Amino acid sequence: MSAASLPQQPADPAAAPPTGDAGVIAKLLPYLLEYKGRVFLAIAFLVTAKLANLSVPLLMKQIVDGLSGPKAVLVVPVALLAAYGILRMSSTLFNELRDVVFVKVAQRAMRRISLEVFQHMHSLSLRFHLERQTGGLTRDIERGTRGISTLLNFMVFSVLPTLFEIALVTGFLIVKFDVWFGVITVGALVLYIAATFAISERRIAHRRAMNEMDSKANTRAIDSLLNYETVKYFGNEGYEAGRYDESLSRYERAVVTSETSLGFLNTVQAGIIALTVALLMWRAADGIVHGGLTLGDLVMVNALLIQLYIPLNFLGVLYREIKQSLTDMEKMFRLLAVNREVEDKPGAPALAVKGAAVRFEDVSFSYDGKRPILAGVDFEIPAGHTVAVVGASGSGKSTLARLLFRFYDVGGGRITLDGQDIRDVTQSSLRAAIGIVPQDTVLFNDTIHYNIAYGRTGATREEVVEAAKVAHIHDFIESLPSGWETGVGERGLKLSGGEKQRVSIARALLKDPPLMIFDEATSALDSRTEKAIQGELAEISKDRTTLVIAHRLSTIVEADQILVMDAGRIVERGSFRELMERGGRFAEMWQLQQQEETESEPGDTP
Repeated sequence: MSAASLPQQPADPAAAPPTGDAGVIAKLLPYLLEYKGRVFLAIAFLVTAKLANLSVPLLMKQIVDGLSGPKAVLVVPVALLAAYGILRMSSTLFNELRDVVFVKVAQRAMRRISLEVFQHMHSLSLRFHLERQTGGLTRDIERGTRGISTLLNFMVFSVLPTLFEIALVTGFLIVKFDVWFGVITVGALVLYIAATFAISERRIAHRRAMNEMDSKANTRAIDSLLNYETVKYFGNEGYEAGRYDESLSRYERAVVTSETSLGFLNTVQAGIIALTVALLMWRAADGIVHGGLTLGDLVMVNALLIQLYIPLNFLGVLYREIKQSLTDMEKMFRLLAVNREVEDKPGAPALAVKGAAVRFEDVSFSYDGKRPILAGVDFEIPAGHTVAVVGASGSGKSTLARLLFRFYDVGGGRITLDGQDIRDVTQSSLRAAIGIVPQDTVLFNDTIHYNIAYGRTGATREEVVEAAKVAHIHDFIESLPSGWETGVGERGLKLSGGEKQRVSIARALLKDPPLMIFDEATSALDSRTEKAIQGELAEISKDRTTLVIAHRLSTIVEADQILVMDAGRIVERGSFRELMERGGRFAEMWQLQQQEETESEPGDTP
């Protein structure tokens, strides 16, 4: 079943984050109740398994009493022994049936929540993703998803069955024998649980410290490995290892403290169990001596207590894991509550594209609300025309592209596409109409074919090949030993700058959008590669509305209009000829770049 075929999500991702353990469980319940029948059937199997389990000691009493009487030598209780075997088998069988029935409920809940978190992460603004720490974020999601499995397994398969069994055993001892059996059992259980919870609460703090150190170590490791070349450039392998080891050292200390407290907890639990068993066996032995109980009763009480206290041995672990799972899930659910900075209006229509004419109307914008990035920007790109934007770094050029893609909403003014305010249409339809060839082409760690086909995931093989031919990368791909199945490496690092740009161009061509953006698409390339790619970019621009954000002025000579930006404002505009004749800012920039290129020519390598 694909993601699209999943039923409607039962929970609202934009709802308030859950608070406390009860809030987390309440958030989880709608996912579980999707399969009410399976949940109730699993509970029925659970109850049946526990009843069968409780019957085993009772049958054991009958067998012992039958073998200890005067006729035991003459008659072996074959029927009782057969029933004993059947009950033992039934207990295991119904437990397995419970697991088989419930596993789909647990796995579907994990799948639904994982998908919801994944989709929500993609729906958040660019600002969120620029500020995130990828390693720590992925660990939070991973632990939260794993916490669902842990919580369900322990609650359904350990805690609930144990509580049910405690109630059955306690009630049976009171009814069958006397109230003191129940008093001793309940008193011991209260003491046992209280001691376990008190010690485990302190252990949870150590576990949280462990998780924090684990996330920090993972974040540092991923960040360092992603910047492998930078580490090598500055010879900082030792420094990076030291930072990583610092986090590992803190993690080590937290683990040692946690395991020490676990040893103390196990000792306390064993002491309480030993005292309880001794008291109950004393009561049973006293009953035998006074003739009220049989040897079978003694065996039955012992068997009941063993069955009861074996799962309780793990109560501390269960409590810690359940509390940690709830904490991890709460952290993951909080991600779902992170507000989308950019959202579609209710009932927003799809963008109706005609010629893809773009207009910025008195647009102002600031990333942090303090430092203005754009102020009063006003220009138009008629359908099928090319407008270039130039200016120094930090002048606001690339922000124009981010606003046009609606990664952020404008602070003032508006942006229209074919007369429609882009805030009034769906984001998906808006972005479907825009293609981009960015300055820094980032590729998926997959094959060349996958990365080109990503421009339009439903494209045929022939369409992908045709896009590669137009981008003049087809022959290069065919020359590779693995051809189209060649891996490009992490972020495309196995390809050169020019090869990555051509993949990016082919990907944009395959998308075939009516509006194209070139965001300093050739500034990172050498002059020869740039000249080779310029023809391909010109081919893409033909008959399309195009916004070119340029660093090298020689690449935008043929633009219909050139905008010169400085400190978030348009300070000059006109054609190349008009701006040069004006002798203003653009002419100064042109002269400076021409001088730099002239001075660098003798040192150029062919």
